[in-house]
Amino acid sequence: MSEEQPLLVRREGPVVRAAMNRPHRRNAMSAAMMAAMDGLLDELEADRAAARVLVLEGAGGHFCAGLDLGEVAETPGDEQAKLAAQVARNAATGARFARIAALPQVVVARVQGGAFAGGLGFVCAADVALCDATARFSAPEVRRGLVAAQILPWVVRRTGRAAAQRMVLQANVLDAAAAARIGLVHEALPDAAALDAAVAALVADLLRGAPGAVAETKALLAALGPVAPEGYAAAGADAFARCAVGEAKEGIAAFQEKRPPAWEVG
Repeated sequence: MSEEQPLLVRREGPVVRAAMNRPHRRNAMSAAMMAAMDGLLDELEADRAAARVLVLEGAGGHFCAGLDLGEVAETPGDEQAKLAAQVARNAATGARFARIAALPQVVVARVQGGAFAGGLGFVCAADVALCDATARFSAPEVRRGLVAAQILPWVVRRTGRAAAQRMVLQANVLDAAAAARIGLVHEALPDAAALDAAVAALVADLLRGAPGAVAETKALLAALGPVAPEGYAAAGADAFARCAVGEAKEGIAAFQEKRPPAWEVG
């Protein structure tokens, strides 16, 4: 069952493939899935010799629908406990994106289907992102009463501030071609076969680089400037938590009940 193995990891020589594996939930990020992801990152941070490329993908034709809103809605405890849990969850999400970007390996996002919210964060934290024509991208948080707190710096880094600003405020869905136009992905391929071929060609090229030089190059890219100013991660986690215990109650309920939220006009 996918819930028993929410992250499928296989090694193909120097290439590690990690597939988010909750297709019945469009690979939404559960606590168990993220614990498995953090364990993989621990391994990769310590494995600079054997592992050289990480391909991040999703099972069942989906990439990742973002945070599992069912888990957000079911956070136990009183308001203060819920607030603390939301702060911790969002801070961990931001730290996870930073760890992915800082890996000594080259990270490739292979995207099919939806890459929404936190899923979009994974795409933008990767070094290279490729998709096929089924791919859809969105930062829908404001429509759920939440904020795109920890994905925002990564989307800005990938697309530039103007495009990111429109994405997180309008919260609409971009198709593969639109995502490629704004630089959200590096290339959009016509179908799954073409995507697989492009990923294989990319990985082959990446493996031609010396692993030490690749890691040093990534470190130099990071040294060009932080993805967000000091204090942003904590402020983002706090903002997410306030929304999660406030407007998101109505937003998540409306999403689950497939109805417009109370604040929607028109």
